[in-house]
Amino acid sequence: MDHIVTVQDAVTAFADFMEPTNAELNAIEREMPVILADVDLLDSYIVTLDRTPTELDERRIRRARRRALAARVALVNRTAGTSLYGGAA
Repeated sequence: MDHIVTVQDAVTAFADFMEPTNAELNAIEREMPVILADVDLLDSYIVTLDRTPTELDERRIRRARRRALAARVALVNRTAGTSLYGGAA
């Protein structure tokens, strides 16, 4: 009979290296308004999957689209001011 052994030590041995860096966490934090706006847009679409959208549903989708677009524009405007490495203009 073969014994089944776990590889838990081998898998978790590199767990410290798999953690997100501070730069990655900061990037996620900067993109969070866009992520939340996209979730709201998807929620408004999901509501209308099993029925014909009403006028209220259509307004909700339009508002969610505008919020998602505004969040993306705000993110682009915030990141456009940051300088890139290398100093190229």
